[in-house]
Amino acid sequence: MVEVIIVAAGAFIAAALTVPAGFGLSTMLTPFVLAFMPPHEAIAVVAVVHGAHNAAKCWSMWEWIDFSAFKRYGIWLVFGAMTGAGLQNQVSQGPLLVVVGAFLVILPLLTLSERWTGYRIPEANDRVGGFGSGFMGGLSGHQGALRAMFLTRRLPDKMAYAATASVLALCVDLSRIPVYMVFRSEELISHAQICFILVISAVLGAQMGKKWLESLKSDLIHIGVMAGIMASGFYYIYEGLA
Repeated sequence: MVEVIIVAAGAFIAAALTVPAGFGLSTMLTPFVLAFMPPHEAIAVVAVVHGAHNAAKCWSMWEWIDFSAFKRYGIWLVFGAMTGAGLQNQVSQGPLLVVVGAFLVILPLLTLSERWTGYRIPEANDRVGGFGSGFMGGLSGHQGALRAMFLTRRLPDKMAYAATASVLALCVDLSRIPVYMVFRSEELISHAQICFILVISAVLGAQMGKKWLESLKSDLIHIGVMAGIMASGFYYIYEGLA
């Protein structure tokens, strides 16, 4: 019971913190869930919690969603998520996490160089970012940092960024969860109780996170997102090598 309370509290705090950043819930929550179940089952359970969290954010922030960005990313996210989820039990995640992690560590440095050189990554690469984010989300649950890398440069407004990130993440969740249900339905049912508790914690945390978002400055959020991307990159490299 103590462990369940700790994990539920962790889910609430993580859900609140990730609303301004637009990503990070899976990265922070998965280590807690791993205390209860093996990695592949943990990814499936966290996906359900992640989906509920993003649905709650979409509901409360619907008016700020940028649907033009959604159109650029959405279809590629779905293709990537279904592909990654289908390969989850067949492909080694280690090398992929290392490559993506190195990419995410280098990215903020490239973002800084854009200010000096005036160069911007072409919008055609949004398709690459969308597919890659969905693919990594389906494969390992780590989708947000890669998506944030492309999305922050398109949506400087903090509310539009957070709202659009939530609906894009929900697209990935709705694409991968049915695939997990096909391959891991028995495991998900056996963990229904802890899953329900985490869903409630994540939904409540999303409401708290929205209040924090409204009071934060855009520059502070942008810096936090860049720092979060680099931290996620180092974490991916660690996970991949481990």
